[in-house]
Amino acid sequence: MTLLQPAFAQDGSIHPIPAPPEPGALPLDTGPVPGQTAAEGWFRQWGEPMVRNVSTATLTPVLPPPGRATGAAVIVAPGGAFRWLSMNNEGWKVARALADQGVAAFVLKYRLQPTPADVAGFRDAMARSFAAAGSTPGDGQPPPPLPAMDLPLADAQAAHALILARAKEWGIDPDRLGMIGFSAGAALTLQSVLRPQPLKLAFIAPIYGGMGPVQVPANAPPMFNVIATDDFLFRGQFGVVKSWFEAGRPVEFHLYQNGGHGFGLGYPGNTANGWFPVFMRWLDVNGWLKPRAPAPAIR
Repeated sequence: MTLLQPAFAQDGSIHPIPAPPEPGALPLDTGPVPGQTAAEGWFRQWGEPMVRNVSTATLTPVLPPPGRATGAAVIVAPGGAFRWLSMNNEGWKVARALADQGVAAFVLKYRLQPTPADVAGFRDAMARSFAAAGSTPGDGQPPPPLPAMDLPLADAQAAHALILARAKEWGIDPDRLGMIGFSAGAALTLQSVLRPQPLKLAFIAPIYGGMGPVQVPANAPPMFNVIATDDFLFRGQFGVVKSWFEAGRPVEFHLYQNGGHGFGLGYPGNTANGWFPVFMRWLDVNGWLKPRAPAPAIR
């Protein structure tokens, strides 16, 4: 979710754009969105390309340069309230930053709730969505309807399976595959390990997602969590972090003084701008950037 709640009300300009090229995007064959009648549409807002009415899920691999690969891999889930996806700010940019550090990244373009085909209707729907998120008690983000979460979860499962099936081809260690998500993508990342039949992930990184308490499975993966105090989803809550801690699972939490909501990799002038290098250090210290030693030969 890339749009600040106050900023949306002040400047809701949406500029439709042609669909950009998505080189290497692989269809996940998870089916259409029931009731979807509008075509997929791309638009630009605050300088960033975004997409809505996604009814065909894809996965785009962004692999490290030759000689830089560590064997680690991350599924990247952009946000957008399950109604649009910030494909650049929370997808492609993040994937390229990971690949530059030797981590194979896979941008998940998951299926979304339908939105009105006309721009005015879409804009009004988004304003209502932010108003609801900003006024909801608890974790600050209302639970999405089942279709809103279940379709993306199926897409995440399909992406996970595809990565494992082609792990050797892509130079990936299946035991060092994690997932990072932003806002709605953070909710998707959390639910991927909290729902029945969870994904087997080495680690998760929900970035500026809902902070309400959750039921943590005994085998939940380590979590890296980031949010800013001026994010409307924070509301002074530490529930999800406390839940991980009380379950005895590894957790690292960074609460930044400012950054708002939707800062992606970060913007100059706010303290949240420094989270990505800290995340890379966390991956390194925990051993996920180090290839596993080969098993000793049996004599």
